[in-house]
Amino acid sequence: MPSVASLSDPIGTFDPVPRISAFYGIVIAIFFDDHPPPHFHARYGEHDAQVSIATGEVLNGTLPRRAHALVREWAGQHREELEANWELARQELPLATIAPLP
Repeated sequence: MPSVASLSDPIGTFDPVPRISAFYGIVIAIFFDDHPPPHFHARYGEHDAQVSIATGEVLNGTLPRRAHALVREWAGQHREELEANWELARQELPLATIAPLP
């Protein structure tokens, strides 16, 4: 059974929202009350970006080129899980964690 990101678990959070994955210093989260199109948030150092689940492209914000390439690779590998988490977030249900890049 996949582990679940929780609002009450500070290790599983990205500010006050569930952190669903982390790799190479990049933290990935999906906000419960976020707006369409389906996307996730990626934070790397002082950079923060909204990234399209469908394409892996940055919708808002910025990421360094290498971090963006890693995020796109990861999102491509986990698109179905990201889509499922987006739907869970829309229903305000607990989100599943997603494996990081190896």
